[in-house]
Amino acid sequence: MSDAIYTLDAEVRTDLGKGASRRLRHQDKVPAIIYGGHKDALSITLEHSKLLKAQSFESFYSHILTLNVGKEKIQAIVKDMQRHPFKPKIMHVDFQRVEAGQELHTTVPLHFLNEEVAIKKGGVVVHGANEVEINVLPKDLPEFIEVDLSNVEIGQTIHLSDLVAPKGVTFTQLTKGEGHDLAVVSVNKPAGKAVDTDEGETAESAE
Repeated sequence: MSDAIYTLDAEVRTDLGKGASRRLRHQDKVPAIIYGGHKDALSITLEHSKLLKAQSFESFYSHILTLNVGKEKIQAIVKDMQRHPFKPKIMHVDFQRVEAGQELHTTVPLHFLNEEVAIKKGGVVVHGANEVEINVLPKDLPEFIEVDLSNVEIGQTIHLSDLVAPKGVTFTQLTKGEGHDLAVVSVNKPAGKAVDTDEGETAESAE
């Protein structure tokens, strides 16, 4: 995948307020803000068409982005994105600055591997989560975390504590104590599965 989707050009925004934001959106621009780190918050604008294309990639949300603001290159991650309720339009973006050595609290997607193996065993795969909160230094930030279902039996549930965290990654929920070990995925027995009788017929209910 091209690194171009992780680099966006931006301009400093001095005209603030709801009216100014409305005018920007009519000009195919997106109001945004960069905060965090050891600097003041910075209001910016982005080209909507380029942002819309970049955010269509899953990794855009779990990758360190480069925002070119004038002559400054700012490293940041997406913290929040507001969308129009029914139009394919981005209304506002919150970015968090990334500084080397400063831990990030963010969310990354889960990629489920070998689901077909569990299905061939007769199981029904039920996802309890599709993403996970992590604490991590910028240099160790993963784009996703894999969950392998090849050895999962019917009736088994994989919890957060069963996952292998990549180097430098801490699962945020597990730092909160008991009761936070989330069920990530289960392989369940199909509901209402018919039972074969000795006569080779299917007994679903007694008449």
